[in-house]
Amino acid sequence: MQEIIQKDQSIFLFLNNMGSEPFDQLWLMISATWIWIPLYVIFLYLLFKNFKLRNLVFILIFIALGVTVSDQLAGIFKTGIGRLRPCHDPAFIGIMRSVQCGGQYGFYSSHAANTFFIATFMTLLLHKKYRFLPYILFAWAIIVSYSRIYLGVHFPLDVLMGALMGFFAGGFFATLALKVIHKQNSSNSTTSVSE
Repeated sequence: MQEIIQKDQSIFLFLNNMGSEPFDQLWLMISATWIWIPLYVIFLYLLFKNFKLRNLVFILIFIALGVTVSDQLAGIFKTGIGRLRPCHDPAFIGIMRSVQCGGQYGFYSSHAANTFFIATFMTLLLHKKYRFLPYILFAWAIIVSYSRIYLGVHFPLDVLMGALMGFFAGGFFATLALKVIHKQNSSNSTTSVSE
């Protein structure tokens, strides 16, 4: 385990120190939530275009539940494991670039969990209609996740664990959403036939 942690720290220092001051504002923007609001509007439009209004309501409920679960789990892990963020770790003072800092603990990354949750959820719901969409979604999730290393708030393992948690949560909640939609459509078809 110590070997893995040392490797993680080495990779962090390599990636973090690749940063350059002229690009700091760009990566701060990428890491911010508000900058992605237009993208979320596009997601909402694609869902609205491809699902009935009643199904869309269920989808939005599952997205809200999934993001909440993903976020809360990250909080539990952070306090439970208690791994310091790089920017709070005295061992990294003077040898890393600290562009931004968050709470004391960083395992695992909520940003990675939430973006990978959305990427996985949207992929499972829409990949048959838009074959290119998964590439865009996962590229977005990777870029946002990398921004956390660039800014000095997460180690690569924090990000990797967050991505895995988001991926599995996205798969779980998307499967539930699709089952509810299928059941809803089946009952609507049965009602239409009986009428």
